[in-house]
Amino acid sequence: MERSVEERASHAWLADLRSDGAARDQAIADLHALLLRASRFELSRRRAALSHVRGEELEDVATQAADDALMAVLAKLDDYRGASRFTTWAYKFALLEAGVKLRRRAWQGREVVLEPESWPALPDRRSSAHEQLERSELLTALRAAIDDTLTPHQRQVFVALALNEVPIDVLAERLDTNRGALYKTLHDARRKLRRELAGAGLARPEDA
Repeated sequence: MERSVEERASHAWLADLRSDGAARDQAIADLHALLLRASRFELSRRRAALSHVRGEELEDVATQAADDALMAVLAKLDDYRGASRFTTWAYKFALLEAGVKLRRRAWQGREVVLEPESWPALPDRRSSAHEQLERSELLTALRAAIDDTLTPHQRQVFVALALNEVPIDVLAERLDTNRGALYKTLHDARRKLRRELAGAGLARPEDA
């Protein structure tokens, strides 16, 4: 009796996907169907935040996520170590890609602000006058450190990710780079800023 996609053993998946001819074609088709179900599940799970998106658009997003997840799985077959079922391992790629596609869809047409145009300026009414003064001093010092200490690229990345909360996938696409490079830039920027604020007595030296 023919096995279902779920029943196919992990080693059988790997063997078929690494083979040639009809066996590989069928395995790829089965894997894409699995990833498409995973993508649709993730979109359904986030349905409340997607009320403005039409059904055909959601299906297009799901298909794109499944397509990209398939390419990622095929490129990373050698990374599979068997800690979980192959289908469970592959499923996560579709969930990740669906999340990335949704964030990009939400920011489609929106401006990605790369300069600190809007700073948290409203006082916290629950804070004391002394705490509000300290906060104002810290923000002033942080603004100066961003302007004077960071490179233009570090400033763009820090402002977009840390201040304006631009999704990293969206920023990577707009700047034609990748997540890893942006994480490295953000880490370096934060380290510079901590060091600068520590020198001004506004952060602990061990955090710099």
